[in-house]
Amino acid sequence: MKGILLGICNPLLDISANNVKTEVFDKYGLKFGNAILAEPTHLPLYEELKKDYQVEYIAGGAGQNSIRACQWMLQEPGVGGYIGCVGNDENGKTLKAAAEKDGVVTHYLVDETIPTGTCAVLVKEKERSLVANLGAAEAYKESHLESSEIKAALETTKFIYATSFFLTHSAPVVLKLAQHAHQHNKQFLLNLSAPFLIQYFWEKMEPVLPYTDVIFGNETEAAALGQRLGWGEDLETIALKMSEYKKEGNNKRLVIFTQGANQTLVAHNGKVTKFTPLKVDSNEIVDTNGAGDSFVGGFLSRYIQGKPLEECIAAGHYCASECIKRSGCTFPEKPNFTF
Repeated sequence: MKGILLGICNPLLDISANNVKTEVFDKYGLKFGNAILAEPTHLPLYEELKKDYQVEYIAGGAGQNSIRACQWMLQEPGVGGYIGCVGNDENGKTLKAAAEKDGVVTHYLVDETIPTGTCAVLVKEKERSLVANLGAAEAYKESHLESSEIKAALETTKFIYATSFFLTHSAPVVLKLAQHAHQHNKQFLLNLSAPFLIQYFWEKMEPVLPYTDVIFGNETEAAALGQRLGWGEDLETIALKMSEYKKEGNNKRLVIFTQGANQTLVAHNGKVTKFTPLKVDSNEIVDTNGAGDSFVGGFLSRYIQGKPLEECIAAGHYCASECIKRSGCTFPEKPNFTF
């Protein structure tokens, strides 16, 4: 299975702080369960966290987390590769080392002038808010796709996974990869990633959707989708309509909406199926950062093997349940998943 999966997203070093005071959330206008791009007003936040809290530095970026989680579930190095842009600095080296330690093959474009991107992770009462300062991540160049390294990776891959975060700066790259998958009988999978992307970057997301075989989202992203397309507020209806939304090729689209501890909705072939996540005692939950990324990684670990949908979802739920028992998107030494 080596090289069968290829992810693309913004590689970011997470700067994670626990028990962040409410006034910090209020000061920077941050909401629980949300992810935003840093604006100039947010830039002091990073130093404030380092100064006032005992921060942890964790290899992050949503797409990279999912490929790492998939690798952890599989325990077979080199199945997943990952494309993104980092700076020529210590943070970039830390990210590369962490990803490769987890068995991911990194295909980083290295920018000599811009520092590696970072993401502030504010955790309070087990909920989290993310503020991403993309840095080098948004300096990715389409020409990198033409390099011999990426061409070789695309030769072996059968599944391409992208997050919508990448659309903010490199929409043509995402569209090109989606069309490549369509033209070469591969599968393209897209994560909606955050409500603001649907609200403000729809013109970049919409052209990619016809080539998308699997869509992931959470309840807030699903709601934003329903609002954008005038489909109302019922998540089952939104999932079903998105599964039937304009699509190239013969494959029926699979739409998966997670809802934290509530039921996961899966729309496919004209019907919606509900799956109940694993129950995790509240005392065991450390933080929810990376839960969605881990769900995708667990799902992918079985999906790329052609396993039944029920097993893919169960693997996603298991992987997420392990992640939320730890700080950041990290895992025990080995998985203990059975189906």
